[in-house]
Amino acid sequence: MNPARAAAIVDGARSAQELFAGDSPARVYRRLARALHPDLAPGGEEAFKRLVALWETYRRGQRVGDFLVGPPLHKGGTAVLYPAGRGAERDSLLKVARDPAAGRLLVREAAALRRIAAEGDPRFLPYVPRLVASFRYRGGGVVRQANVISRAPAGFVTLEHVGTGLDPRDVAWIWRRLLVAAGLAHRAGVAHGAVLPRHVLVHPLDHGLVLVDWCHGDRLDERADIAGLTGCVDHLMGACPRRMRAFVRGCLLRPPSGAWELLRELDELLDDLYGPRTYRPLHL
Repeated sequence: MNPARAAAIVDGARSAQELFAGDSPARVYRRLARALHPDLAPGGEEAFKRLVALWETYRRGQRVGDFLVGPPLHKGGTAVLYPAGRGAERDSLLKVARDPAAGRLLVREAAALRRIAAEGDPRFLPYVPRLVASFRYRGGGVVRQANVISRAPAGFVTLEHVGTGLDPRDVAWIWRRLLVAAGLAHRAGVAHGAVLPRHVLVHPLDHGLVLVDWCHGDRLDERADIAGLTGCVDHLMGACPRRMRAFVRGCLLRPPSGAWELLRELDELLDDLYGPRTYRPLHL
């Protein structure tokens, strides 16, 4: 990109969000900065100063409703996630539908999280995100649905990052907590609908778990959730006792209908195989 073209882009931008819109804001900034840097393009100092100022504005975030929103954290197929919060704290996530037509999925997620919060056992609510707000807003001339949800603390990773070939004793606590998350929702009349490794966050040391992305549950289908979470477990587990392998296979072939009953059966199996449970840090 030549300096004149870069200067025209920067001078023509009406806002930081407009200039750095797209999938790679940092790449846009670097490309323009290379073209306008005073050491490389004499005469472009004013455009370069404006570029830097707009970049700082973008990095500080924009305001959406009552929330201060930072640069994108993740872009999925359905929505884009941004750090968000009130004041200077960014302890929540703003989830915005990428396609306005997908807004119905975020409406569904909001309804599911409200119902779980209202009817679920308070002891187990940390296993699902907390809905902070749900609203529609206009941005770039388009009205989109948005949810603000609680953000998992630092240290949580998706099961996609955990890997495979784990000791069954390490998999056991993940399996148990997945069953609790599913059981919590099912008792409230909600199904997740897409229990996949990318939707399961775990804390390897604290043994925390959060089941995220509740956009996909359309009707209560407990067996689909149990089949999904068993598939996650099967993917993680390495060599294990024959009885546990048969137990996993049975859950995949004929998923039980009750998460709480399956949890009781799993606990009995774990007691028989390993005795009293002890803490094991999961080293990734």
